[in-house]
Amino acid sequence: MIDVLEPMVQHPYFGAFVMFALTLIAFWATFWLQRFVSRKLANKRGDKLKTAPYECGPIPIKQPNRISHQFYIIAVLFVLFDVEVIFMIPWALEYRNLGLLGFFEMFAFIGLLVIGFLFAWKRGALSWQDK
Repeated sequence: MIDVLEPMVQHPYFGAFVMFALTLIAFWATFWLQRFVSRKLANKRGDKLKTAPYECGPIPIKQPNRISHQFYIIAVLFVLFDVEVIFMIPWALEYRNLGLLGFFEMFAFIGLLVIGFLFAWKRGALSWQDK
């Protein structure tokens, strides 16, 4: 049985795998231990002092925990355009090898980005005011 495990132990990345496994075990053990301890030691009383403003400021009021759909649309558009701009980095690195065809392909790509941006702008997706 030891002969079967020997090629695996001789692998150059075996030590990295063992360290990865031990790190995962230590992470989960620490996570569950701190969770258990914090729940045992937590103060579960609700005090008025916890909700009181510190020295000055508005009195905290409970609000419904809702996020506006407008914020969601702005966030999705940001991620979309951000990822599309990231696609330009490899193109810029290989610009000389791509030649004139690569230039026109990127020009068309940027044109589509601008059309999408103008469409979102005209539809009011980038404005914060409620309609």
